[in-house]
Amino acid sequence: MSLAVLAGGIMIAFGALAAGIGNGVLFSRYLEGISRQPEAQGTLFGQSMIALGLVEALPVISIAFGILVLFGIIG
Repeated sequence: MSLAVLAGGIMIAFGALAAGIGNGVLFSRYLEGISRQPEAQGTLFGQSMIALGLVEALPVISIAFGILVLFGIIG
């Protein structure tokens, strides 16, 4: 097994792990905010969707680079 295959697999795995942890933290805080202040649900929903895009950006980039490394396009 070459080092590039191992590096690509690690990048894909950590990208998926980071997405799961980030989404879990984001939506747990969103539900906590709604339970504390139900009238702010519209504002919190918009802000959580913006934060979701930011949270998902890094894992998507990491998975893309991992696939590129895995198939030998980079490295």
